[in-house]
Amino acid sequence: MSHHTVKLTLEYDGTDFVGWQFQKNGRSVQEVVEKGLSEILQEGIRIVGAGRTDSGVHAKGQVASFRTESSLNCGLITRGLNGVLPKDVVALDAREVSENFNARYDARSRRYEYVIKNSPTAIARRFSWIVGYKLDIGPMEKCLEGIKGLHDFTSFCKSDSEVEHHNCMIHDASWRKEDPSAIVLDITADRFLHGMVRALVGTIVEIGRGYRMLDDFKQIMDAKDRRRAGMAAPPQGLFLVNVNY
Repeated sequence: MSHHTVKLTLEYDGTDFVGWQFQKNGRSVQEVVEKGLSEILQEGIRIVGAGRTDSGVHAKGQVASFRTESSLNCGLITRGLNGVLPKDVVALDAREVSENFNARYDARSRRYEYVIKNSPTAIARRFSWIVGYKLDIGPMEKCLEGIKGLHDFTSFCKSDSEVEHHNCMIHDASWRKEDPSAIVLDITADRFLHGMVRALVGTIVEIGRGYRMLDDFKQIMDAKDRRRAGMAAPPQGLFLVNVNY
């Protein structure tokens, strides 16, 4: 039997998931996608995701890969999957790739966005952090200058994270105004540590509201200690936008 490797691009609303990764205590994105694929391909399917998004975090372009013996074409896989997936996950695209492709290990960079709203909103509350105080964007932008390039992000990583090192190469990071009441962090890196973007946003917001000074940010980076950084921003403002290979 010949095996095919398929690269799958997914969009999901993370609100009602315990995160990407399979967990015993609730519904994961990995679990519902594997179940859907196994149903349409009539074989047990295991998928590898490019980014392990946390509980409540969303994706506009999560990438997963899997191997199958089925010869069903990729257009039919996409259509079939959308026929069986729950409403909060959509398969955007499926395509056959080289046999040894791995969505996680072959990724060259990942791009995330974090959305902050400065005024109350009923609709966007599931997809943004509603901050009820004024933020000074000037020092918040200066914080980003200090993270570009290769740095150790131990101070912005969940302490239970088991990784070999905490160095990440930040290719790009900027704040942009979405509308009169929203600002969005757009950040691209070769890799992200567990909880890193939310810890960065939480800390930078404390500087933007004047709770900490700009000088504190470099000291927090240099300390390599998660306890020195601010609280993690809530998950609902975070989106995995896309993954580059």
